[in-house]
Amino acid sequence: MAIHSRIANLFRRSRIDGEIDAELKSHIEMRTEENIAAGMSRDDARRDALVRFGNFTSTRERVAGADAALSLDVLVRDARYALRQLLHSPGFTITAVVTLAVAIGANAIVFSVLNALVLRPLNLPDPQRLFTIEDRGSPFNSYPDYRDLRDRSRTFDGIAAYSINNAGLHTGGNAERIWIYEASGNYFDVLAVKPFLGRFFHAGDDHGPDSNPYVVLSYAYWQNRFQGDPSVVGRAIELNRHSFTILGVAPPGVRGTEIFYLPDMWTPMVDQKQIEGSSSLDDRTSRGLWLVGRVKTGTTVAQATADLKSVAEFMKKTYPRDDDGVSFSLTRPGLVGDFLGGPARAFVAGLMLLSALILLAACANLGSLFAARATDRSREIALRLALGSTRRRILRQLLTEAVMVSLAGGAAGIAASAALLRALSAWQPVPHMPLNVPVNPDSLTYAVAVALALVSGLLCGLAPVRQVFGTAPWELVKTGVKATSGKRRLSLRDALLVIQIAACAVLMTSSLVAVRGLARSLNSNFGFDPRNVVLVDSDMNMAGYSGDRMVAMQRRMLDAAAALPGVDSAGSISNIPLGLGWSLTTIFSDNATDFRPSTELAEPAQYSVSPDYFKTARTTLLAGRSFTWNDDKNAPNVIVINRDLALKAFGSIARAIGGHLRLGDRTTRFEVVGVVEDGRYITLAEDPRPAFFQPLLQAPTTETWLVVRSSHAPQEVAAALHETVHNLDAGLPFAEITWPQQLDSALFAARAATISLGVLGLLGALLAITGIFGMASYSVGKRLREMGIRIALGAGHGQVLGAALGRALRLLAIGSVAGLALGLAATRVLGSIVYQASPRDPVVLAGTVLVMLLVGLIAAWAPAQRALGVDPSKLMREE
Repeated sequence: MAIHSRIANLFRRSRIDGEIDAELKSHIEMRTEENIAAGMSRDDARRDALVRFGNFTSTRERVAGADAALSLDVLVRDARYALRQLLHSPGFTITAVVTLAVAIGANAIVFSVLNALVLRPLNLPDPQRLFTIEDRGSPFNSYPDYRDLRDRSRTFDGIAAYSINNAGLHTGGNAERIWIYEASGNYFDVLAVKPFLGRFFHAGDDHGPDSNPYVVLSYAYWQNRFQGDPSVVGRAIELNRHSFTILGVAPPGVRGTEIFYLPDMWTPMVDQKQIEGSSSLDDRTSRGLWLVGRVKTGTTVAQATADLKSVAEFMKKTYPRDDDGVSFSLTRPGLVGDFLGGPARAFVAGLMLLSALILLAACANLGSLFAARATDRSREIALRLALGSTRRRILRQLLTEAVMVSLAGGAAGIAASAALLRALSAWQPVPHMPLNVPVNPDSLTYAVAVALALVSGLLCGLAPVRQVFGTAPWELVKTGVKATSGKRRLSLRDALLVIQIAACAVLMTSSLVAVRGLARSLNSNFGFDPRNVVLVDSDMNMAGYSGDRMVAMQRRMLDAAAALPGVDSAGSISNIPLGLGWSLTTIFSDNATDFRPSTELAEPAQYSVSPDYFKTARTTLLAGRSFTWNDDKNAPNVIVINRDLALKAFGSIARAIGGHLRLGDRTTRFEVVGVVEDGRYITLAEDPRPAFFQPLLQAPTTETWLVVRSSHAPQEVAAALHETVHNLDAGLPFAEITWPQQLDSALFAARAATISLGVLGLLGALLAITGIFGMASYSVGKRLREMGIRIALGAGHGQVLGAALGRALRLLAIGSVAGLALGLAATRVLGSIVYQASPRDPVVLAGTVLVMLLVGLIAAWAPAQRALGVDPSKLMREE
């Protein structure tokens, strides 16, 4: 090392090639003699010396090579020494690696989810120019509104409409349910994607209703259903008993415009009647479409929004009855605009913050460990300083150890997180629906994880820098005690432990809020009782039923289900509450004359139900009567409303019975014949929402959910229902599921929040336990002699424990209070995801306090036993 340093210095002083050549020649000879003395032959010794010092073609290359060899040699020596030191302390090494692996793994997982939902755009060309168009904060628009926006906007290259639906695929045998995008003709043009095979449908293919009978397959469905056969292009298939032709196949990885949804195929929206059984393409009040637009190059969001505002003004003046108050805005696509995107982005951002707290707690823990390790090695450091080593050299050695720990922990964390993320990407949280989130780690995830590992290692390695630079070597070598300038009120280790405990308290508060909210959601009043109920989901249109044939088939299904052994009652409903499909409409008072949207009473959820639905669902009837089979299309129009709508429209439940409301076309009057309890219809976290129910015979619908309540085991009932419905019509696609399983979609957000926050809380608690345990153990170990003297002088157990653990417990109290205060603010975002989540819940506050006390007791138990078990006479003899 000194040889290379001398060569480099000589070059910098004189830059004379001759001097360096002489110097190199001298060292070649010296290296040769050393090799011979080490047992090498003269030829091998000479060859090694020439390789080391003689293969430089110029003076500058010689010196550069010497410097590179010096750096590499130093790096290798530091790494070897660091490895020996780490292997010499396996307990410290394993603790440090596992701690960092947990923190890096947690951050890699959360960052990958953040990357998939927020940072990484859709897998489409130039996705930064794509925006979801919302109306008054809602992603739902009508087809006539879409046409106006498409034709009148000037800042967009194109605006497309789409919706998610399902259909029945008939291939000669049993029908198969598939999931589709119904898309406007210009959908693929707006997305700017090219087909993998064949071609896409375009706006030019639309020539009116049912004029574009073509489909485009997704790449995944083409591979799974047709085994990647290229000859499928041009093949005819049957959807809902109507013939369609396969036009092409979408490219791999293209899922459309919603991140969470993987469709089987795309169908043109002009064929809506063939797919859904009815068409709403001319109904400006039917708002069930999502719009996506591609802004022109160079157009800002403000310019595009102003353009939409001008179109909205035109619509208000032209269609005041339907579009009064319309107001368009732009948001990022992928999560149904801000409907799901707002809460999801807020939650993932909060989760990222909490995972950063995990990393902070881990760094504080490791920093404390490295500081304690440096203190234990203070005599070694002093000896090295006394023998001529520099403080910078020692610090570099400590940093090398820290980086090696961080790389090992980072590698373990990345490997574990990659396996978990792959499993999460394949997970399908909602039965019978192709919903999942592709969160597979990519190069950005790995880069962030490696960067976090390196930064964490360097920060932890720098923790003892003050000790290294403040060491008085001669004093320490002589006395074995480090000289200090005075007792600090708060040491670095104290500060790190407080940060660690505060992070743990924040995580525990958040996880307890989520657990409390989930418990409330599971025990809340849904407006129905899902226990012991089996559902059968079907769509009459998929088997070609319509009109009177459809209603007759629905009655046969109800009668057959009710006749099964053990079935208490059976009913049907058009859309299951808290499912993924719902229908909203406007409603007006009976004496209304102005039917603009701004004068509506409410926008309630709308359902069509059979007479026995309320009985089967155990929805409480508060006043009036339920429906009967006499409430058919020849009888007066009647509805049953919920309590919230009764109060909004009539002021009381009693006044609602016999009252009238107008809805739909605003001309038909509906008599209120019953009032039922409020329920949850769209999300668990929603405010009380108005809802009304129409009799099945007056509001026929192709969508049919059989609701069957039985005292028998759900598995038995489901098997019997499957056989019964299949025997009625083998060509009708359907799926049976228990009602609690169906609620998984509504409970998914709450459960995901609870599980993720619970895991982070557990990790935080473990890190806090190790941190407090480390400090308490270190404190007791260093003060064993003092403990022995105190006990010899008659100190009681309380005094001994106070002296040994008092500081650690005080730090626990300080960190817990600080963390609890921060946790109250950090968990506000859970209110939009977890049902009735409140950080100010007394149970949450008491639970956090108890958990932190438990953490302190667990961490301090072993050190306390060691302190109380001190034998003064034994210590004195050893001293």
